[in-house]
Amino acid sequence: MSNAVDIRTLDPVSEPLTPVSRQERKLRTRQALLDTALDLLADRPFATLSLREVAKGAGIVPTAFYRHFATMEELGVALVEETTRTLRGMMRSARTDPDTYQGMISASVATVHQFVRANEDHFRFLTRERYGGGPLARAIGVELRLFSGDLAIDLARFAPLRSWSTEDLHMLADLIVSVMLTTIVELLEARPADDAKITGTAEKRLRLVLLGVPHWKSA
Repeated sequence: MSNAVDIRTLDPVSEPLTPVSRQERKLRTRQALLDTALDLLADRPFATLSLREVAKGAGIVPTAFYRHFATMEELGVALVEETTRTLRGMMRSARTDPDTYQGMISASVATVHQFVRANEDHFRFLTRERYGGGPLARAIGVELRLFSGDLAIDLARFAPLRSWSTEDLHMLADLIVSVMLTTIVELLEARPADDAKITGTAEKRLRLVLLGVPHWKSA
C-alpha cells in the first residue's frame, strides 16, 4: 500500500460532533477556494482564472473572497506553498535515516514519486506556471531555492562533503534538484505503468551526479 500523501486529505472532512468555530469555518472556506482554483486549473493557465468563478465554485459571494486573499495572485502563491512545503517536509524526513548516498537517493526518489502521483493536479499547476513570470513564478523560484538549501544542509553531514564550501554544497544541491524536477515532468507526462522505468532512470542520474563527489576539490 502506498504511503503517498494527498494534500487534500490532510484535514478531516467529516462533520464535527461539536459546533464549528468561526476560525474553523474560515479555514474551510479558504481551503475550498484553493481546491476550486486547482480544479479549474486542470488544463488552463492561472492568468485565465477569474475571482468570480473561483468564488462561485467555493460557494461564496465574490466580495467574501477578500476575507481570505487580498488578490488572485496571493491565492496562486498559496497554492504553490501548499504543495512545495508539504513535499519539503517529506523530503527532509526521507533523508533523515539513510547513511549512504544510495540510501538517500532511493528514499528521495520514492518520496517524490509517491507524492507526485498523489497530487498530480498540484504539480501540473507548478510546472505550467514555473516559467510564466509574475508572482507565481517568483514564488516557485523561492521554494526551489529553499529545497536546495535544505538539501545542502543534509549533504554536509556526509564525510566526503564536510570540507566542501557552502557555495559548492549549494551547487551540488541545485544539480540534484534539477534531476528531481526532470523526473516530476516525466512522471506527469507518462502512464503509471512506466513509473518504475522513470524512477530507475532518476536514481541512475543522481548516482552519476554523485560519482564526482570524491574527486571534487572544493576551494
